[in-house]
Amino acid sequence: MASTYAGALVAVRDVESLRRRIQAWRREGRSVALVPTMGALHKGHMTLMDRAQKMADRVVATIFVNPKQFGPKEDFTAYPRREHDDFEMLNTGGVHLLFAPDVAAMYPNGFATGVSVAGISEQLDGAHRPGHFDGVATVVTKLLLQVLPDIALFGEKDYQQLMVIRRLVSDLNIPVDIIGVPTVRETDGLAMSSRNAYLTPEERAQAPALYKIITTAAAAIAAGGDIAQATMAARADLLAAGFASVDYVEVRHGETLAPLTVRVTPARLLAAAHMGRTRLIDNVAI
Repeated sequence: MASTYAGALVAVRDVESLRRRIQAWRREGRSVALVPTMGALHKGHMTLMDRAQKMADRVVATIFVNPKQFGPKEDFTAYPRREHDDFEMLNTGGVHLLFAPDVAAMYPNGFATGVSVAGISEQLDGAHRPGHFDGVATVVTKLLLQVLPDIALFGEKDYQQLMVIRRLVSDLNIPVDIIGVPTVRETDGLAMSSRNAYLTPEERAQAPALYKIITTAAAAIAAGGDIAQATMAARADLLAAGFASVDYVEVRHGETLAPLTVRVTPARLLAAAHMGRTRLIDNVAI
């Protein structure tokens, strides 16, 4: 079933319609880019769409709030959903096709298969959100096989997610290039995220401290500072800046996410902290 919105954007909700349109592009010799999202789109998402249009002839965006990547006490029900506004943004942004399935289309009765990426999924966010990356890996594998794009684009804000996806694509020999796109930020440095909508005005004013603090820590490490001291100081600074709790501030290898006690190249500083009821993540290269 397909529907066309004002302009060039076509929206489909089932895999058969999705594949039929992509096959038509393939017969014309078109290259295809995929940009998966959970909706509630913002400028960060549209940066991915813009980059995709520069790299491929046709762009497929997906909107699917994936229940398998939410824990039992997480915000699946409350996660922002703005389908009409999202359609309009994608249409204005020149995206060619939107795949917006419901849960039954992605996980029909009897669905029994999951994808798990050992090791890299079990640390950092994976340790604090058990099962989260199994849900991510499963849905992304399905989307890649449903679309079979030449490239797929993901934001670096979710850096561990990006590394998990690169690992599964390599391990499963899925013929797609995974493109990481730098984090898009508000003018005060806060990484753009759909979950920023949860922040109260007071919390929103405090939240940019996350980026400032991890940037300071990364600069100290780059200048030769001790990793353990820099990350410990960053944790203390986050709590002093109004964050209720800190899940982690850690330096990891930029490709394997292996823990680092001395600086190597590439290296990444990653952090997650809670501001009110909102869990914020961010990362910076060292």
